[in-house]
Amino acid sequence: MSRQSGYTLIELIMVIVLLSIVATVSVRFVGLSTQGALDTSTRQLRALRSVVISEQLTRELREAFPLSVRTNGSCIEWLPLEAGTNYLQRTRGPNFDEIEIAAFAQPPSTGNTRAVIYGYGTGTDDLYTASDPGPVSSTVSAIDNTGSPATITLSSSHRFNTNSPARRLFVVGEPVSVCQSGHFLYRYSGYSPTASQPEPPSVASTGKREVLAASLTGTVDFRVLPATLQRAAVVQFTFELESPDGEETTTVSQEVQIRNVP
Repeated sequence: MSRQSGYTLIELIMVIVLLSIVATVSVRFVGLSTQGALDTSTRQLRALRSVVISEQLTRELREAFPLSVRTNGSCIEWLPLEAGTNYLQRTRGPNFDEIEIAAFAQPPSTGNTRAVIYGYGTGTDDLYTASDPGPVSSTVSAIDNTGSPATITLSSSHRFNTNSPARRLFVVGEPVSVCQSGHFLYRYSGYSPTASQPEPPSVASTGKREVLAASLTGTVDFRVLPATLQRAAVVQFTFELESPDGEETTTVSQEVQIRNVP
């Protein structure tokens, strides 16, 4: 009589146990690999966001009038440059409302812009008040860029208190601010300049507020090294971006040189 072959119950149990162990290890391995890939992707996305934010801030700050940059730590403000040229003659009597200039390569807008000559030796706050006499004029009402010479007409009389050694004249626009509010970084524009720095600016009627960054953690730190006659102004800023689960952060530090020379 032939003997039947097969598995005993003990052998079957051992196979099931071994298969369970292999399956558990495989699932764990796949899970860790997948989680690692997701974590790497999240870090790369956060790093990309930090680069975009830093680049946007850097590009805007490089177009600032260097003596106008001021900060209180988590809020920074500046007057953006619209155009620059050389002046031939500052305002003179009897009206003191016209500046003779070399023609602009591209004329700036009028209405909300102001002319600036030099500015060293005055406080940063004075550049926002347009005091008469002072380095910042009243608003520009018209530009004749085709005349000989070209001219800038001001909305009211103004006397500039100093000359620029290089006879440089800049046209600046309305102030711009970047401020932190909770987990958000906002950009403010379209508001009127004030002697003291607003924290943040009030833009309810004419200005606008745009989200520059989200998922911030901690406090954004802005620092300004003012321009001198020997070097350009330097702006340093540091901020941290937080992961969605709040377990990881990416710290970004950037230094921006503002090379425009009054």
